[in-house]
Amino acid sequence: MNLSFPCVITLYFINSTWMQRYQSNISENGLTLLWSTIVSIFTLGGLVGVSIGSTLSVKLGRRGTLLTNNCFSVMAALLMGLSAFAGSFELLIIGRLLCGINAGVALCVEPMYLGEIAPTALRGAMGMGTSIFLTVGIVSGQVMGLEEILGREEYWPFLLATTCIPAFLQLLFLPWFPESPRYLFIDRGNDEGCRKALVQLHGLAGSEGALKDIQAEKNNLVGFKARKPWELLADRSVRWQVITIILLNAAQQLNGVNAMYFYTQYVFQQSGIPTDKIPYATVGTGACECLTALTCGLLVECLGRKVLIAGGYILMSVCCILFTLTLALQHVSPVFPYLSVACVFAFVLSFGLGPGGVTNILTTELFTQTSRPAAFMIAGSVNWLSFFFIGLVFPFIVIGLQHYCFLVFFVVCSTVAIYILAAIPETKNKSFLEIQNEFQSSKKKTDVLPDEAEALLVSTTGRIEGSQEFYGASDFRQQTVVSGKQKHRCLFNPQGS
Repeated sequence: MNLSFPCVITLYFINSTWMQRYQSNISENGLTLLWSTIVSIFTLGGLVGVSIGSTLSVKLGRRGTLLTNNCFSVMAALLMGLSAFAGSFELLIIGRLLCGINAGVALCVEPMYLGEIAPTALRGAMGMGTSIFLTVGIVSGQVMGLEEILGREEYWPFLLATTCIPAFLQLLFLPWFPESPRYLFIDRGNDEGCRKALVQLHGLAGSEGALKDIQAEKNNLVGFKARKPWELLADRSVRWQVITIILLNAAQQLNGVNAMYFYTQYVFQQSGIPTDKIPYATVGTGACECLTALTCGLLVECLGRKVLIAGGYILMSVCCILFTLTLALQHVSPVFPYLSVACVFAFVLSFGLGPGGVTNILTTELFTQTSRPAAFMIAGSVNWLSFFFIGLVFPFIVIGLQHYCFLVFFVVCSTVAIYILAAIPETKNKSFLEIQNEFQSSKKKTDVLPDEAEALLVSTTGRIEGSQEFYGASDFRQQTVVSGKQKHRCLFNPQGS
């Protein structure tokens, strides 16, 4: 398979820079090492970004962290853009590291911010914003890399420097948006700031209901501070939520979508597409993923999270089988290369329809305010480590199994689909407390509920009565069940949720 334009240009740049410095060609192993470092350092940066992102989101706020994060993007664009003029591939490595940090912070904090400022009825649609603009960024990068725009040898520094454009746009528009009301009220105790933010977001009419929701959550979290990741991992009351986000975020990288992109050039060549036209076909795959992210944003509040993400993994499982068969039969009939192309697009569409966007939404919704930053740190760390793992191991899988590697991805996708159908409740149109209670009620609980679970599930009658207007039809009421010498407190929903 031919190397992509950025890969070829980067290898040429490293070799020419080495020649200018030492008047000799770099060894093949040295060139491979430097190229691998440039590629993998982005993943390391992402892992660092996730680690600092959750901490900054508690200290600086969600919006404050996103604004501060733009410094990494601007510095990365500057270093990568100047690397060619300075004749330094070291600047390229540092720029990629900073770019990874920026991505890690953004992918950790942005879904959290969108989920916290959104009305309950629109939380899923707004949560899809991260996935939608991520795919828009991918397509934009593919288009900018076309030969007619910046895809020429002399323009590649400018192509790398375009990463600063989203940063400048965010610095221009984000200051006009308020800080997360939940962060202001629960984490900072800033009642007045919370009210102003809610009015700005929901208007006077909608702000009262949103404030009652936040007050109900704060009342159940009295005495609890923002939790650390290791505290969340050790808490048995949220064990299944933690297992869920670990599994979903690992599967988001290990489901084979990266492998499918790896095979696109080969499949397009086999189907008769000229080599110089393949970049345009690749843009088509990115456009398909963007289209399905938009479609998912429209459907997520109609069909719900569970249907979309489980359905996406089921369709991806089917595509893995079909793609393996069509690759094995490439030379049997001229029809099979075209079927392989269809499988590529179907797989990408299935990924964008659910797993690509709903994963972040569930990470937001399965946890309450004090646990959410730690949950995003755990989820993000698993995601980036899985990204690094698949990048490291995938070449060996391809060498060993060739196109049968998609049978491995079939196992991953089908296993995750079964888990989603069996273990994850629907979260559509539910408050964070309702989701937490439903998740707890669907699992077997121990006699003594620890820490935050007890605070969430054990409420005084006064608090529940004060929240009845918000909960509406749920009509939760408290009942004490005495069994032997132990008392167990639990919340019962008369409607059976």
